[in-house]
Amino acid sequence: MPVSNRHILEQGAALGALGRAAWSTIESQVLGKKPSKRAPTVPGRIVEATLPPRSAELIRDYVKNVGGDPNAYKNTLPAHFFPQWGFGVASQTFDGLPYPITKILNVGCNLDIRAPIPANEALHVTAQLVDIDDDGRRAVLTTRVVTSTKSAKEALVAEMIAMVPLKRDKSEPKSNGGSAKKEVSRVPDGATELAFFDVHATAGLDFAKLTGDFNPIHWIKPAARASGFPNVILHGFGTMARAIEGLNRNQFAGDTTRLKKWSCRFTKPLVLPAKAGLYTQGNDVFVGVAVGGPAYLVGSYTT
Repeated sequence: MPVSNRHILEQGAALGALGRAAWSTIESQVLGKKPSKRAPTVPGRIVEATLPPRSAELIRDYVKNVGGDPNAYKNTLPAHFFPQWGFGVASQTFDGLPYPITKILNVGCNLDIRAPIPANEALHVTAQLVDIDDDGRRAVLTTRVVTSTKSAKEALVAEMIAMVPLKRDKSEPKSNGGSAKKEVSRVPDGATELAFFDVHATAGLDFAKLTGDFNPIHWIKPAARASGFPNVILHGFGTMARAIEGLNRNQFAGDTTRLKKWSCRFTKPLVLPAKAGLYTQGNDVFVGVAVGGPAYLVGSYTT
């Protein structure tokens, strides 16, 4: 069932972040404003915001969309839902950076789930840019996002890991006579299949309505093709949420409080529509088509 358009009205913070990124592009490409040449420093400034509780309808529809049981979250928020309230705050930590922020891609996430997040309390969110890894070809930005409420201080500490591709200096010599091939992450032999997902063609648009991440590569086919993808791709956080709910349902017997720490990398775009499985080997997690095949997500967890 398609996600209701009414949820877009609840995405003001995330849409504001996209608007700021778009204005930054207009300033540089249309108005000729040059980016700062000052080397960024980390840790950066702390950005904070207090946000009202998420609506019960938004929580319910989000959980259903990613394969979870809404009854398991009657009084709490899913930890993997944090981009919905954290993205708008985290994006402000990029202000003033000398990078084309509109080209940013989420490439991974770490979660430290210290306590359940009450669903009926205001959210106090802080964000800080804590690391920049810039090798001249890409910049990897790590932002720490902390979610607290009145009764649950620092309930969730998350790290959002994003990558910005940079222009390669044409004068830079290629090593080994050419560019090295990137190693493909795969679902390992011997991994156990826990679940299988059938992800429909509009999953990117639905996830955008629920979280506010309306990057056009997730729901507009020409934009996705212009970025080098054959069709729209699912958000990395959408793949992550399905993986965590698959663990909750099939590994933790429906207990959404079992997961304490989570770390993952988005290793291959999930082009829509798609079929993908959730696999585990010990405490390692993989999302891919089959054992031995390429992995869209590689992660690990502790309980």
